[in-house]
Amino acid sequence: MDWLSEHLWSMWLTLAVVLGVAELLSLDLVLIMLAVGALAGMVTAFVGAPLAVQIIVATGASAAMLALVRPSVVRKLHRGPELSLGHGKLVGRQGVVTAAITAGEPGRIRIDGEIWSATPFDETEAIAEGATVEIFEIRGATAVVHPMPSVED
Repeated sequence: MDWLSEHLWSMWLTLAVVLGVAELLSLDLVLIMLAVGALAGMVTAFVGAPLAVQIIVATGASAAMLALVRPSVVRKLHRGPELSLGHGKLVGRQGVVTAAITAGEPGRIRIDGEIWSATPFDETEAIAEGATVEIFEIRGATAVVHPMPSVED
C-alpha cells in the first residue's frame, strides 16, 4: 500500500492519458477537460498532498474547465467563415457613378466592372457623374447609394 500512495501520481497520469485517448474517439471536448482535471490531480499527488485534496483539486479543475473553457472553445470551433453571397456582398462596397443619379431618375454606377442602376439613399440628393459612392443596400437590381466625402469638400 505504501508503494501505491507514493506513486498515486502515476495513476492520475494514466487516467489523464486514457481520457485523452477516449476524447479522440468522442470529439465532444468533455473528456479532454476531465483529463486536464486528472493532470491537476497528478500535480497535487506529485507534491505529496493527501488523496482527499487530490480528488478535490481534480474535481475543481475539471468543473472549471467544463464551465469556463469548453463553451468558448466549442463556439470558436463551430463558427465558420463569414460568407457574403449574391447581392449582399456588394453592400458596403464603393462604386463610381457613370450616369448622374437623382431621386426622380435612377442613374448608373460601376462596381467591380459591372454596371448597376442606382438611386440615392437621400431622395433629395443628386449625385454627379464621376462621384464615388458607397452602396447601402440592394433593392432588386438597383443599388441604393450615398456619395463618399472627397478631400476637396
